[in-house]
Amino acid sequence: MAAVRVANAVWTGDLMSGSGVVSASTSGAFTDMGVSWAARTEESNGKTSPEELVAAAHASCFCMALSAGLGRAGTPPEKLEVSATVTFEQVEGGFKVASSALAVKGTVPGIDAAAFTAAAEGAKDGCPISGALKGNVELSVEATLES
Repeated sequence: MAAVRVANAVWTGDLMSGSGVVSASTSGAFTDMGVSWAARTEESNGKTSPEELVAAAHASCFCMALSAGLGRAGTPPEKLEVSATVTFEQVEGGFKVASSALAVKGTVPGIDAAAFTAAAEGAKDGCPISGALKGNVELSVEATLES
């Protein structure tokens, strides 16, 4: 069965001076979170951006994919801490999401650093959000095994 999630956005005004809000309609986890062009291209000033939301989606999806892969290998993690850094840059003809760089620190008993790095690479390639970005956005992962 397919899982369907809904988010809604409302924008008022032109691009440069206007602003909007975005809400997670399915879960209600956040409502009317402010967005603006300045928050997207300059300082966030308490507002979010589509790229920050993509980063949140990528970090959480990658955590789940890595946890699943480690579990299938018989080395479930005690803890995974993931950061996703999404870069939005100006290119010829406009702007684009250029990259999503994942960084993971993991506490995983019974595994060595090489196996952890391999598992992280596999999760980067196999996570559904990576799949949505692949071919259009540069993806990378840096893995650090903590003892």
